[in-house]
Amino acid sequence: MQKSRRDHRHQNHRNHEKRQLSNSQNFITDRRLTERIVRLAGIGPDDTVLEIGTGKGHLTEALCQRAGSVCSVEIDKKLYESAGKRLAQYPNLKLIHGDFLNYRLPKGKYKVLANIPFFITTQIVDKLTAAQDLPTDLWLVMEKGAAKRFMGQPKETEKSLLLKVNWEITIAFYFRREDFHPMPAVDSVLVHFARKKTPDLDRREVQEFKSFLDHSFRYGVCGGRGLLTKRQVQVALKRAGLPQIKTGGETLYIQWLCLFRCYQEQNSQKN
Repeated sequence: MQKSRRDHRHQNHRNHEKRQLSNSQNFITDRRLTERIVRLAGIGPDDTVLEIGTGKGHLTEALCQRAGSVCSVEIDKKLYESAGKRLAQYPNLKLIHGDFLNYRLPKGKYKVLANIPFFITTQIVDKLTAAQDLPTDLWLVMEKGAAKRFMGQPKETEKSLLLKVNWEITIAFYFRREDFHPMPAVDSVLVHFARKKTPDLDRREVQEFKSFLDHSFRYGVCGGRGLLTKRQVQVALKRAGLPQIKTGGETLYIQWLCLFRCYQEQNSQKN
């Protein structure tokens, strides 16, 4: 009985998530706009593209017309079945019915282009940017406020700083609310995450950088319980040709990276 109740609660939770997902979808149906998005992403016949949320298939169709192969994952059964009929003519499409958050990402070289459900934006970005086999590019339609936070605007966060180790993040396109059906209550943008050819830190260093950031955001970079002295911070930034950090001012990603390198150097000297 106890197991049955747990299973029932779990099923209710998944049904609630699916309803929330369905309600959060704002579709782009204008053909000229979907084609423009695909052109902006530079999709061509040599590309393998992963799409998150087939929806009604309008963006999927534009992808199929330009990409070498397309894999599109749709959680909603009705949308999946409808899109399957609409897109049956495209042999380069693999349509999957399932939850993207449980989907095993492809190996090899691939890009992601998707109009994602806004309420799971963070989970989707986390999954894609932490993958063993990272995509070369992410082109994601998302809420403008979320995009700004990933970019570290108006100020850097631990998440935005960690993303910048591997990715250059820019807004490629600003949508009108009227571009979507139904019309969303927030402004939306197309964000481009371009993977750096050489990441700023290796995988081991990323974990050290995360710990450095966590401590520094809690206690400050220098002084008191900080990991560096004020003098070490000043010398490190001056040596790197970077501006000094002003009291109450914003610390840029390049400054954080410089201070982390200084911290690594101090640790190696101690050992």
